[in-house]
Amino acid sequence: MKRKRLLYILLTVLALGVMAVITLLTQGMAASRPCRDVTMTVRDSSSVKFVNEAELWRELGRWPAQMKGSRLDDIDIDSLERFLRSIDKIEWTEVNIRPDSTIHIEVSPMRPVARIFDSHGSYYINRQGKKISAQARYFMDVPVIQGEFTDSFPAVSILPLVDYIASDSTWNKVVSMIKVDSPTSIMLVPVFRGHLVNFGDASMFDDKFRRLRNVYTKILPAMGWDYYDTISVKWNGQIVATRRNKALPKVQYDDGVDEAEVDLSTMLTEEGVAAGQSIPGKKIEEDRPMPGEKPSEVSGGKESKGGPVTKKKEIKKP
Repeated sequence: MKRKRLLYILLTVLALGVMAVITLLTQGMAASRPCRDVTMTVRDSSSVKFVNEAELWRELGRWPAQMKGSRLDDIDIDSLERFLRSIDKIEWTEVNIRPDSTIHIEVSPMRPVARIFDSHGSYYINRQGKKISAQARYFMDVPVIQGEFTDSFPAVSILPLVDYIASDSTWNKVVSMIKVDSPTSIMLVPVFRGHLVNFGDASMFDDKFRRLRNVYTKILPAMGWDYYDTISVKWNGQIVATRRNKALPKVQYDDGVDEAEVDLSTMLTEEGVAAGQSIPGKKIEEDRPMPGEKPSEVSGGKESKGGPVTKKKEIKKP
């Protein structure tokens, strides 16, 4: 029994070895043959045709003509694939040599996930961040992002937020655009006109959208949909809003007195009239000195309303 199993294994290994040798010989013979033709397949299931075969043949230029009739082993397949991947409308490509001595090119067009608007114009990006310029002949209904992006802060860093919004049927209808001022200041532009939402950075999606839902279901219906111009959920556990009308309300005060009945001249004093006096030089009932005046001498030993006054004695010189 063991001998039969061992013999079976040896025959299997031998058969595989023979097949490998035949394959290598066939490939070697095929590689030495001239290229019969170059064919292409564009796998595009979307309604928007970013690229078609006619465009790709134009992009390839003289490549197909140079490949036809050339030895297959002299054709640089890797360079052809790199060239095709450099075309902005192509997301994926593969080039193969077929047994019938033809070269087949298979490509998948770009699959945009967002449209970016910056100071230079607009373009689409895929999930890898590859760009394709936006042209009038095709349009994709994808999320819109406005902002200036760099190598250190690429547009693909906003895609997690884009995916979260797209996965929620409510927020997908509410958010019309994402405006990026900086990595920590991402603004959501809702379909409701009149306010912006400061989302902060692209993190804590569940918590921030829960607070934002409370704003739309509890606060704005009570205060008014145009009462605030900015609603911020960027700080943990907080909702901060700024009023549209920044001016403070005027306070009105009514003391019940008619201004026409008030004679302002009675509130003024003439020069040399002390407080509590009405006629210059004449004191009121209370014997109060004018400011800066020395107490006057009182003669006769008469008592004033303030108490007895001692008569001043004169001292005669000898």
